[in-house]
Amino acid sequence: MPTAALAAALAAALATARQHLVGRLGARFGALRYLPALFRQVRAASPRLFAASLALRLVGACLPVAMLWLAKLILDAIVAEHARPRPTPMGLDAWLADPHLSRLAALVAAELALAILADLIGRLGTLADGLIADLYGNAASLRLMRHAAALDLAQFEDSAQQDKLERARRQVTGRTSLIAQVFGQGQAVVTLLSLAAGVAVFTPWLIVLIAAALVPAFLNEWHFTRAGYRLAWMRTPERRRIDYLRYLGASVETAKEVKLFGLNGYITDLYAGLADKLVADNRALAIRRAGWGGAFAALGTLAYYAAYAVIVWRTVAGGFSIGDLAFLAGAFQRLRGLIEGLLLGFTQISGQAQYLEDLFSFFETVPTIRSPESPAPLPDPIRQGLAFEDVGFRYPGSDAWAVRHLSFALAAGETIALVGENGAGKTTIVKLMTRLYDPTEGRILLDGLPLGAYDLDALRARIGAIFQDFVRFDLTAGENVAVGWIQARDDAGRIGRAAVRGLADGVIARLPARYDQPLGKRFEGGVDLSGGEWQKIALSRAYMRDAEILILDEPTAALDARAEYDVFRRFRDLSAGRAAVLISHRFSTVRMADRILVLEQGRVLESGTHEALLALGGRYAELFALQAAGYR
Repeated sequence: MPTAALAAALAAALATARQHLVGRLGARFGALRYLPALFRQVRAASPRLFAASLALRLVGACLPVAMLWLAKLILDAIVAEHARPRPTPMGLDAWLADPHLSRLAALVAAELALAILADLIGRLGTLADGLIADLYGNAASLRLMRHAAALDLAQFEDSAQQDKLERARRQVTGRTSLIAQVFGQGQAVVTLLSLAAGVAVFTPWLIVLIAAALVPAFLNEWHFTRAGYRLAWMRTPERRRIDYLRYLGASVETAKEVKLFGLNGYITDLYAGLADKLVADNRALAIRRAGWGGAFAALGTLAYYAAYAVIVWRTVAGGFSIGDLAFLAGAFQRLRGLIEGLLLGFTQISGQAQYLEDLFSFFETVPTIRSPESPAPLPDPIRQGLAFEDVGFRYPGSDAWAVRHLSFALAAGETIALVGENGAGKTTIVKLMTRLYDPTEGRILLDGLPLGAYDLDALRARIGAIFQDFVRFDLTAGENVAVGWIQARDDAGRIGRAAVRGLADGVIARLPARYDQPLGKRFEGGVDLSGGEWQKIALSRAYMRDAEILILDEPTAALDARAEYDVFRRFRDLSAGRAAVLISHRFSTVRMADRILVLEQGRVLESGTHEALLALGGRYAELFALQAAGYR
């Protein structure tokens, strides 16, 4: 190979190696960029405690070298006293009168004072760190909840985003120890510098020896910390599945069916299989880490005792005094621990910072459905209503269209019913109406403007919606109704009127504590309700707000036909003058709508009144006949 070609190949290989090394270093140290943001949040949680903790650690960092120096002075004074002739025995008066012995007593008293001060500072620092950690944990949890609430429904339904949220949730409180650890590292650095300055007066080159011997231990811990993070990151889906299996196997919500279907063995076997795999992975990593860590720790111990032997030899040769020996031995012992702790602590901090990246990268997740910078004023009242114009929508990650070429209008004051088999697109339409999703194509107008032109919160405040899979909150009965408009949770009259409209007043009247009765079995004193009773509670939520658009998306599945008919009849009466959407599989209820849209494969197949659709003899008439036959 020509020399020029060889040189070019070598240069390319070196560039590739350099790029690989830089990439690895960047991956390992890149997460440290979140530490300033963490400390800004910690300081914001309690500026006074933050400053107090820093001050305590700064003072505490200087105490070890001061105490070692006092110990040196005490030993040298004792040795000098042994060499000085004095009358024996000596009484207390003679001790106090002797200036040499008085100085020795003062040195001992000073060391005692520093020992008491060191203990006090340590306890106060631990107290401050604990209080800061609690305050920061609460503040970070609130921030996590608020940010999660701002994310899109699609981001919640995406499994990768769920993994990201799970990792962030674990780090909110799991990384509070990082705060104290970084503070401790800063304190250790100050202590190390002060000790190194003292040792440098005698034997500066021995510090280099100890530090060089501990570098391999640092690299070893760095490697295994990174490996531990990678393992935890890859196992996030399995951990979520384990948490879910733990919930299935030990939850009041699932206990009935688990017992009835005999699922306990199946669930515990699934749990054991996943848990054993995680334990095996962690055990293999821990064994490798312990083995290599022990070998490198032995190397550090060897370097320390080599330095100690040099100090002893210099003392025997007359180069150092006994006090110097004590100071250097103590300083080297502390330096060894400090250097080892700093190197290993740095790898731990960089490792924890990688987990911290899970938290802050979650905060960097930006919702796609949000309010415009200059929203248009929402019409008050709504005059024209909603209009779908050639709307198409695909769920994220799916190639299939949930709805396509969908065009229809919902006029102000009109009640429409959506009818169709499962998967026809009924619930998707409701999600698009409430802007839980934005259309993939086409547009949805409200009084002539796209929904995206309005403030998101203001838009949703005008809509009252109850879904089939409504939430059963383990709160009081009054709070379960009030969640429909939580701003009015203290308005007992409004809650009572909403319960009457949703037919929940009779259910609540039978409860021991009425509106103050806790519901659900999760907490002590809670009372559970039947499916139909829960649905009446949920229906009442829709009447909590003065919404101009009301939506009932199959929330009455647990009610019998007569009860559902009564609910929808009352719903129609109470929604007079408002736009309303009904979704139900029972044709006896949807027939009361002003207009019925028959959906099939995401398109409007038929549209008209109940009588007109029956006369048409199409899909609606066919479905109506099939359901009617079931009642004969």
